[in-house]
Amino acid sequence: MLDKIDRQIITLLQQNAHLTNAEIGQQINLSKTPVHERIKRLEREGYIDRYVAIVSRRKLGNLLTVYCQVSLDKQNRDTFAHFNKIVRTLPEVLECNLVSGSFDYLVKVIVRDMDHYNRFYQEEFSVIAGVQHISSFFVMDEVKNTTAVPVGLA
Repeated sequence: MLDKIDRQIITLLQQNAHLTNAEIGQQINLSKTPVHERIKRLEREGYIDRYVAIVSRRKLGNLLTVYCQVSLDKQNRDTFAHFNKIVRTLPEVLECNLVSGSFDYLVKVIVRDMDHYNRFYQEEFSVIAGVQHISSFFVMDEVKNTTAVPVGLA
């Protein structure tokens, strides 16, 4: 179970994973040894899954974000497993979530431009066995984008 200090540590690390234990300790009034011990426990217990660098998509030339609603022709274990297996191999897919409602998956795709998306759609995405229909929605403006999970909800 997370206490107030654990939540503060997680919040700070989500903002900047390069903070040292001493810097975290200064901000939450704790010495660096207990901060280190808490971080190691949070890692062991799976609260902290991994550390990553968040890169600038614009600098890399990946400017077009597309959300896709995907419907499969059959809703059974084998069809879902096959789709999941293939979609995990596609580097353009940033997120893929099985959802309830009028379609089966909500997929977040990032590509250089419309030509790239068209090739991806025609040659890789729509040809996955079991895919019946894909509706594509192109992001015109990114209003909010964060990777920080609100730890106050836990």
